[in-house]
Amino acid sequence: MAQKLLHESKSFSEAAGTLVQAFGISKRQAYRYLREAQQHQQPVSIPEHKIAFTVKLPQGLVDALHIRARERGQKLSELVTQALDAFLSFPGGRGG
Repeated sequence: MAQKLLHESKSFSEAAGTLVQAFGISKRQAYRYLREAQQHQQPVSIPEHKIAFTVKLPQGLVDALHIRARERGQKLSELVTQALDAFLSFPGGRGG
């Protein structure tokens, strides 16, 4: 979609505005997708919309998550997403 909009829109700003309206993403994120689309031959996918939510975890677990994220060069949210996806893929997760 980002590549298509780059070709069809009159300006970069117009393309970003269309992405914002169509997918409910921030203008900043729309510009990121457009810049990435300029550098790729194949379509750039837009990931599922993310929301923030609060959970209470033991301090030791939070510290360990921060350390692991730093070691892997990841954002904390990426690490937690991967961990939860792995957990939910086992039997008993996601309604199974």
